[in-house]
Amino acid sequence: MSVRVTVVQHPIASDALAGMRSTSTSNAEFRGHLDRLGIVLLAEATRSLPTSEISVTTPLTTTTGHVLSDTPLVVPVLRAGLGFVSAVQQLFHDVDLGFVGVTRNEATFEPEVYANKLPQTIGDRPVIIVDPMLATGGSLDDVIRLVLDCGATGRIIVVCAISAPEGVAVITDRYGDSVEIDIFTGAMDERLNEHAYIVPGLGDAGDRLFGTPRS
Repeated sequence: MSVRVTVVQHPIASDALAGMRSTSTSNAEFRGHLDRLGIVLLAEATRSLPTSEISVTTPLTTTTGHVLSDTPLVVPVLRAGLGFVSAVQQLFHDVDLGFVGVTRNEATFEPEVYANKLPQTIGDRPVIIVDPMLATGGSLDDVIRLVLDCGATGRIIVVCAISAPEGVAVITDRYGDSVEIDIFTGAMDERLNEHAYIVPGLGDAGDRLFGTPRS
């Protein structure tokens, strides 16, 4: 068992990420960039999913095709993970979605789970956790724990727009000896600052996706 990290190198991913980082990017543009980045990251992350051979009848003859062996469970981490849902639905003909809501305590910087909409039993099918930012690793740790509590025994794939070394270290320390986890990210940023935000980062992904509520 191990935790593996892949920084996806692709010109479309780089272009989308540059747009997401910029302070001049609007909420609508940010959503569009994340959608493009999500397609590239998910395509790379799912490259080695198992397939089964089937017979396909074309307008001219019969040939052999390959389809996904199992229906993946995709778990967006609310709220920012919703930004990946469009890319997920574009790529997968058939997919199940389970949602986990995690918010950050701004005093302690620790995550707090407020919603769990996972199936009671997951089994050995692939689980794909999507969240734009892997910062402290606390939220991802909570989601992985919930997934394992639902009986997940297969491969766990994590897709993030950007990651911090500190968060990757937390996941590696906690699961590196017991669970097979593959993290696919658009960039490995420098560090976390004193407020546990990723530097250089892209700000708060949830706020930039959906706007900040006005008081």
